[in-house]
Amino acid sequence: MLGPVILAASRSDKMRRIVSAAPVTKPVVNRFIPGETVDQVIPIVEDLTGKGLEVTLDVVGEDITEVAQSHAARDAYLQLIERLAELGLGDKAEMSVKLSMFGQALEGGHELALANVRPVVEAAAAIGTTVTLDAEDHTTLDSMFAIHEELRKDFPQTGCVIQAYLFRTEADARRLAADGSRVRIVKGAYKEPAEVAYQDKAEIDKAYVRILKILMDGEGYPMIGSHDPRLIAIGQELARKAGRKLDEYEFQMLYGIRSEEHLRLAAEGHRMRVYTAYGTDWYGYFMRRLAEKPANLLFFVRSMITKN
Repeated sequence: MLGPVILAASRSDKMRRIVSAAPVTKPVVNRFIPGETVDQVIPIVEDLTGKGLEVTLDVVGEDITEVAQSHAARDAYLQLIERLAELGLGDKAEMSVKLSMFGQALEGGHELALANVRPVVEAAAAIGTTVTLDAEDHTTLDSMFAIHEELRKDFPQTGCVIQAYLFRTEADARRLAADGSRVRIVKGAYKEPAEVAYQDKAEIDKAYVRILKILMDGEGYPMIGSHDPRLIAIGQELARKAGRKLDEYEFQMLYGIRSEEHLRLAAEGHRMRVYTAYGTDWYGYFMRRLAEKPANLLFFVRSMITKN
């Protein structure tokens, strides 16, 4: 299995240097990460929303080591929100944040991450949009869910992400579905041990369907994060059986992957949100995209062979 190997490489400084130095890397990275600055990503947002799509924006960068970096992450999101407000895009673009980028892993990290993310959530609410807290590895989730619960006291529209491959997620889904949350379900993209997560793809898919049914039958707003045609079709059927209208759930897919499917779902009347990342610290995000799907890795390798 190449996935675990690539995920391990995503944490390797040596591999980061090798991949970053390869001449072909930047053009391939641009397929998944369309810019490094707000000025570069805003035209992408305007293009996507002009096609009837919605967007969630992620300023990439996770493995910070200093408090100052966590403040810089907060400020980057505040700058993004300011630009969205200027362009009147608050109703079409939300934000996705990783709490590790806000200092969660540093000393006193739980309180630091909450202090950093709160002004971002507040600013987002002020322009008519919201923030979703991304899920990271299993050791961070209790903190993430606690911060999510705290934020929702003042900003109930704040979303969170759950990962189908973790054994704990069905219980998390039941709690969140009953709470009226906005919940994005994904398969999971971190290397997790067999003690806490399914390792077999078929088992992960089965868990995804079980959890999605919990969300669809609940009171919250499900966000279906998948590129898998079979899971998309199952999601549509579960929504129909639960009596949900088209605006009572949404699909989410990554920028640069299955773009024609984005447009197809939107044309059918579904809410379709494109997860769009930007920033200079792209390496970890990029490597997880390669690990998630063999076709992404083949695309990268083929490009390297072609360019050399």
